[in-house]
Amino acid sequence: MTSENETGKSQISSKPAVNEEQAISLAQTLFGLQVSKVKPLPSYDDQNFYIQTWDDGRTTQREYVLKITNGEDSKNTKLIEVQTYAMKFLYDEGLPTPNALLTKTGAIMSLQAIDYGAVIQKHMVRLLTYLPGTPAAEIKSTPEILFEVGKLAGILDETLTKKFQHSYKKSFDRGEFIWNLSNTPLLRKYTYAIKEENLRLKIEEVINQFENSVKQNLKMFRPCINHGDLNDHNLLLEKINASNENNRNQYRVSGILDFGDMSSGYYVYEVAITIMYMMIESADPLPVGGYVLAGFESVFPLTKEEKAALFTLVCCRFSQSLVMARYSVLLCPQNEEYLMITAKTGWKHLMTLLDIGKEAIEKIWEETARSYLEKRLEH
Repeated sequence: MTSENETGKSQISSKPAVNEEQAISLAQTLFGLQVSKVKPLPSYDDQNFYIQTWDDGRTTQREYVLKITNGEDSKNTKLIEVQTYAMKFLYDEGLPTPNALLTKTGAIMSLQAIDYGAVIQKHMVRLLTYLPGTPAAEIKSTPEILFEVGKLAGILDETLTKKFQHSYKKSFDRGEFIWNLSNTPLLRKYTYAIKEENLRLKIEEVINQFENSVKQNLKMFRPCINHGDLNDHNLLLEKINASNENNRNQYRVSGILDFGDMSSGYYVYEVAITIMYMMIESADPLPVGGYVLAGFESVFPLTKEEKAALFTLVCCRFSQSLVMARYSVLLCPQNEEYLMITAKTGWKHLMTLLDIGKEAIEKIWEETARSYLEKRLEH
């Protein structure tokens, strides 16, 4: 896709506007479901519906998510197909991802012409299993949760990179996809959406750091397929049933959602993205990187060069999220509340990171990881 398509402008303008009646019709026509309940779910540029059905007559209830992709992304059928098969592959490997169900004709997805009255637009439609759990954003993060999230991020990337095969795998090479950390300099095209000069200067500072200290070292980083969006709304948690009093409030990751930002990248990118998003809702954000890093490195230890880039890459992800949120609000002001979820605390965290500085933050992360791992060994 073109850089313009990959930024979000075209996606937001072509966001589906399917009503509940149309959603029920799609579920019945394409997948043969007997729908008993339907409700919309929040989404960025696609449209999702929670679907509850009656199976086996009226004795068993099942839950699904009907996912309707925006009109622009729906044109890239190869990318959507390989993302869906990657998700299905991870499900088969035992990771807590949704499973994609086939249509009545045996297809993994279906391009549908949706009639909006004044216009007809084509959208890719898929049916996914509904996963239990509560979004991580709604649960107070603990060192244990952060470690498990980091560990799962490592398992996910390593499993995809070493085992997943598909004829459309090259579709993950997404060129100027704005959410790939390699494309941090492309943010300059959108910083006009930030009206405050001091904030624009901070973003420029981060972009310069990437260009001066990270970009030339990319060839030394180990490549992989990134999920690319392990944020606190795409991770579901559920309590572990524990008889031990000490484990009563322990959680596990019960769901990994939204594979729409998958792209070719590097292992260190996934760590940076995960750290950034886990910081957003944390009451004590600075040590978060240590816990996530300890979990990731329990699966896939980073090299010296990768670790040296981590601070800057976390700042890059904050910058991507903050700039594109402001830009998207200009395009779609009616969706401001959802688009600005991350930005509410994101600016504060980015400023704090830049004010404290790379060396001091790296020391906090290193000491946090070491202390946490020592405690785990004691238990």
